[in-house]
Amino acid sequence: MMATTHVFVGLALVAPVAYAAPELAWPLAVGAIIGGLAPDLDLVGRHRRTLHFPVLGAAVGLPAVGLALLAPSASTAGLAAFALAAWIHALTDAAGGGPEMDPWTNPTDRAVYDHRRGRWIRPRRWIRYDGAPEDALLGAILAVPALVVFDGFVRRLIVGCLLVSLVYAVLRRRLLAWVPDWLE
Repeated sequence: MMATTHVFVGLALVAPVAYAAPELAWPLAVGAIIGGLAPDLDLVGRHRRTLHFPVLGAAVGLPAVGLALLAPSASTAGLAAFALAAWIHALTDAAGGGPEMDPWTNPTDRAVYDHRRGRWIRPRRWIRYDGAPEDALLGAILAVPALVVFDGFVRRLIVGCLLVSLVYAVLRRRLLAWVPDWLE
């Protein structure tokens, strides 16, 4: 999935809480956005292995949510949103194709690494590749709750991310021709 879709997933998860507790909206949004993006920082390392924890992420995400429920504050809400969004990001990467630059060719059978079992989880390809039309559609649908609940800067950021997502989806398969050989 596109990085923006991962952000929209995180925001959709926290939108009901932000609606119920508007004083926590800002830390929830920041945590969800950063958590939705953070696992992909491993693009410079071993992508979908170094910072992706589809199974072990629950060991951090669920207790963080529990802490936020027991001791609600801006800090615990933001931490819970971050941990939950990062875990769900890693988990949902298995729904797509592999981490390679051209996943539509299906060259690998590796979606995301399971550190607990010491093996790769196979790609499901429900979303064929990041930037596929179904990825853009899913992202647009998931952005709706956040657009309804959040306002100001967060809403403008969501609209900007939606535009980036749509442009990326239109250009995605052509982008490989523009990538330098050393990045492939």
